[in-house]
Amino acid sequence: MTDIIDELEWRGLLAQTTDLDELRKALADGPVTLYCGFDPTAGSLHVGHLTQLLTLARFQRAGHRPIALVGGGTGLIGDPKPTAERSLNPVETVEEWVQVLGRQLSAFLQFAPEGRQPRPTDAILADNAEWLGAMSAIEMLRDIGKHFSINQMLARETVKNRLDGEGMSYTEFSYVLLQSYDYVELYRRYGCTLQIGGSDQWGNITAGLDLIRRIEGNKPHGPAHCLTTNLLTKSDGSKFGKTETGTVWLDAELTSPYAFYQYWFNADDRDVIRYLKVFSFRSREEIEDLEEQTTERPAARAAQRALAEELTTLVHGEEECAKVVQASRALFGQADLSSLDARTLGAALTEVPKAEFPEPVGELPPLVDLLAATGLVPSKSAARRAIQEGGAYLNNTKVTEVDARVSEEDLLHGRYLVLRRGKRNVGGVLVGSRADGPADGADRGPLP
Repeated sequence: MTDIIDELEWRGLLAQTTDLDELRKALADGPVTLYCGFDPTAGSLHVGHLTQLLTLARFQRAGHRPIALVGGGTGLIGDPKPTAERSLNPVETVEEWVQVLGRQLSAFLQFAPEGRQPRPTDAILADNAEWLGAMSAIEMLRDIGKHFSINQMLARETVKNRLDGEGMSYTEFSYVLLQSYDYVELYRRYGCTLQIGGSDQWGNITAGLDLIRRIEGNKPHGPAHCLTTNLLTKSDGSKFGKTETGTVWLDAELTSPYAFYQYWFNADDRDVIRYLKVFSFRSREEIEDLEEQTTERPAARAAQRALAEELTTLVHGEEECAKVVQASRALFGQADLSSLDARTLGAALTEVPKAEFPEPVGELPPLVDLLAATGLVPSKSAARRAIQEGGAYLNNTKVTEVDARVSEEDLLHGRYLVLRRGKRNVGGVLVGSRADGPADGADRGPLP
């Protein structure tokens, strides 16, 4: 059985454990059943959840049994935010999100196929609404609340910060009781003896461990454990998982596969090896080789490409990843633009400087106007110079005439133009509605 602790340490993931030697022994004697919880606070998981998702998957590959817990119950309450009260979402909305998260979580772990007897390492998908929703207020106060010290709860960092500011409702104050009881319930049902999470969840996780000791006395499944992973940050100080257009989601309708791929492909050289260790299943030797390539030939972006392709395939599938790679090559003249379907091309063009040409189309402006409108050149005179110097392209074809015009026949899928200045500066023109692509992106406004 793989020593998962050594693996997590090498990948820079291991932050805190309650008793590392005892945990290592339990894992060696395995298989150990472990869990991580994911509250439905939005209609999709985002890349910030990948650390825990992939850590669960690493444990499973090392011979252990993971439980992915969707917080259908705790999601109705909400883990206290550091600075302000969390808005409560409608019950119907949370129920819808539970279903979405369940499907997303299932894609990362190996479950028992229908009709086959489960194996010791097959994953389990659980929803804490099953037991929290059945619990009365009296049961919560008498059977759970009795084991919590108000003094200790008030000493929690988030609570202290909120009490020094806008205050905190009893709803959020009681969240730790519910999350702690999840660990007790999973301990009873499945013999779960390890909870994992981000290092910012240490207080909630250890509270669950203490509740098991108080209620169950570490019987009949033996001592329970906790493990947290380091929170990921960017070297430039910006927030991990955020772009200019917002959060990077796992749902293709919220963040297109192309935008998802580009997020990883554009990773800073200072970050990419850390990302490979945290998010990739590549071996130490493979990652060290990519690190060497990044040092010697950073312009080739070998590490970024490897990371982007692996994660896009994992989240969106091999076919979508192939489309994205083809689109990326096509935009820069390395593949045929006509090979791209409308949705993939539309998604790709939301990620570049562009201009919109609203309906009705009428007569399209000269190419110099379009080049200036996208921001690829600062002015029409600069656009003329780019054409004269042989550095202007329309749909990957070099433009040689300064007074060249664009016809409707040039529109890809009846509504797209791909413009390029030189080898690396790409822009787009969108004609008409946005039915083929996502609605976000850095638009330059309508054409003059």
